[in-house]
Amino acid sequence: MILNFLYVGIGGALGAISRFGINELFERTFLTSFPIPTLFINVLGCFFIGIYLGINIPVKDSFYYFFIIGFLGSFTTMSAFTHQTIIMFNANLISAVSYIMITIILSILATYFGALITR
Repeated sequence: MILNFLYVGIGGALGAISRFGINELFERTFLTSFPIPTLFINVLGCFFIGIYLGINIPVKDSFYYFFIIGFLGSFTTMSAFTHQTIIMFNANLISAVSYIMITIILSILATYFGALITR
């Protein structure tokens, strides 16, 4: 059981570092107020979860704790999504609603296609 905490912690640290790095790279590449990095990260994380679900019947092994709970749990970020949405609501309602819809639709599709390609 203690090892599971270690797996989650190490995975979480690597997921957070990866999210930060991708976010920095995208913010320098796409000069826009639309939160492209968070959208990309959340969709990519959903795709990886879909792949995992397609390959495995969810088994709570060391990989599950490291990658699914730790890495992807800190890599994808609902808190950044909601924070950016509130900021967008204050600036442009249409952009905020568009971002919500795009995130939900693409995240569900990414999970589905991730699972689909592994079957």
